[in-house]
Amino acid sequence: MQHFLSKQEAIVWRSYRRVPVAKLPYNQRHWVLDRGSLTKRLIHASKGDFKVKISRQSWALPSLDERKLLNLPMGQRALIREVSLLCGGIVWVKARSIIPLKSLTGAEQQLAHLGERPLGAFLFKSKTMKRGPLQIASFLNKDNKNVSARRSIFFLQNKPILVSEFFMPAVFSCVR
Repeated sequence: MQHFLSKQEAIVWRSYRRVPVAKLPYNQRHWVLDRGSLTKRLIHASKGDFKVKISRQSWALPSLDERKLLNLPMGQRALIREVSLLCGGIVWVKARSIIPLKSLTGAEQQLAHLGERPLGAFLFKSKTMKRGPLQIASFLNKDNKNVSARRSIFFLQNKPILVSEFFMPAVFSCVR
């Protein structure tokens, strides 16, 4: 289940002005490049049959790449939350969020206690939310199926949260 989520160092993330078709096929762009609420889109596409399943939530060391992106010192742990987003009981998206300790102050303290509530609902409800640029990745999973992914840093009250989303093949076969 967590096969590629636990191997963050092997994923190559890139920023693009224009994403090449070889890196992201046209039929996937409407999902991967959309900057709106993925949670809201999944709920709509599944006609409300949406569920968050927590795979892991614990204090741990982010990957070197994630630490650099968040400007975290070596050895500093962060709250790492890995979830599957299910539509109709099928995993459409897997997500990995890195929440530094410094981001868990004020109203954002509740991020540590979301349970099975979607992080996206909290982020997009915030009037202070700003989203950084998208980075894109594409790789083969253990079943030799292509996985397209995106990540960006969300800022709440200027406090960073890195969210990586991995789109499973099932999401692209649904009607928009």
